[in-house]
Amino acid sequence: MRQIALINHGCAKNLVDSELMLGKLIANGFKITLDETKADIVIINTCSFINDAEKESVASIFDMINSGKKIIITGCLPQKYKQELQELIPEAFAFLGTSDIDKIADVAKKIIKDKKKIYAVNETPKYIYPENVKRQQITMGASSYVKIAEGCNFECGYCIIPKLRGPYISRKIENIVEEVKELANKGVSEICLIAQDTTSYGKDLYGKPSLKELLIELNKIENLNWIRILYTYPSLLTDDLLSTINKLDKVVKYIDIPLQHVSKKILESMNRPVMDYKKLIKKIRKLIPAAAIRSTFIVGYPTETQEDFDKLYNFLKEMKLDRVGIFEFSREKNTKAYSLKPQINSKTKKERKKILMKLQQKISSELNKNMINKNIDCIIESIDENGLITARTYKDAPEVDGIIYLETKTPVVPGDIITAKITGAYEYDLTGII
Repeated sequence: MRQIALINHGCAKNLVDSELMLGKLIANGFKITLDETKADIVIINTCSFINDAEKESVASIFDMINSGKKIIITGCLPQKYKQELQELIPEAFAFLGTSDIDKIADVAKKIIKDKKKIYAVNETPKYIYPENVKRQQITMGASSYVKIAEGCNFECGYCIIPKLRGPYISRKIENIVEEVKELANKGVSEICLIAQDTTSYGKDLYGKPSLKELLIELNKIENLNWIRILYTYPSLLTDDLLSTINKLDKVVKYIDIPLQHVSKKILESMNRPVMDYKKLIKKIRKLIPAAAIRSTFIVGYPTETQEDFDKLYNFLKEMKLDRVGIFEFSREKNTKAYSLKPQINSKTKKERKKILMKLQQKISSELNKNMINKNIDCIIESIDENGLITARTYKDAPEVDGIIYLETKTPVVPGDIITAKITGAYEYDLTGII
């Protein structure tokens, strides 16, 4: 059987899709290689959330074409551009949309047998998680992502995801619990729950948001240490859910809550919840005293004035969030924001991002310095040949937040949860001893 490689682009949700495709291929007798130079067929799972992500995906596609590989393009690019992509990239042998990944093995077989080009992109995507497929993990380590739902029912003014991923569809609690148990049995110590919006979980299945019920069941899994929740929605962070997060011992006290902006005018235009976000942050800190709060914000959204930007600056300055990501607005066709006027020029967007990042850098540095001589729970990520230990505190999610470099005379292995004493602080990272 010929060898297949896969190149993944985009978010953690895309990573799970890639691992599901590899699992499907292995179940059908294909041999997987992590070295695309040795592969006959290369799958490129693409991202199309913003322009820069598209450019990265397209660069990979043409690298593989120039290397003479048979390529299958999957995910967001085919879903967004549909048959137009066939004309733009005639060299590709197959195209699969976001809700068509379960067809990957059949498509690969047909390419090998018939050498015919295949187009399998559902015009109206509706993602059903393939529960019968065992994921083949690309990255095995202390942590693993678990997708609890797909799609989105919100219509944020800047976002193309609902059109690419379809309506919000939750997985059953028992299926998620079974998957997490299997991961824990393989040695995974931390799971990160992901969806376009984790706080809407279960509404379609159980008639009401049911993240609380899912967390209670996951918290019972004996050999699992940490449960981290990503991508929550502001208006769905209820007192009951926050109190549950605080109460459950395995649920990390980490609230990832993309707020996107604080100006009432901009939030209304974005079709985001118009709330008093200062009040929300204070509520989180009251109900979860140890909470580390992470958020993301968009600068340069159409019509954003200096006054709007100043409101965002002052919010960040006052609230001193633990972790912050700043993104320049990316103009996407088929979104409300695409046709809004005035559009903000690139120079202004870059300047505003730079100003906020400089502010947050200072805040992060101060918060980290306040950690010196304090003890904090950490998860061991890796140990290099020189004995350098890399870990993350409970305040840091994989890949997006900071790290802590540890020294110890006590043997540790990746996945261990330990308590470290902080000895040094930088703008984003820490040092410590066990």
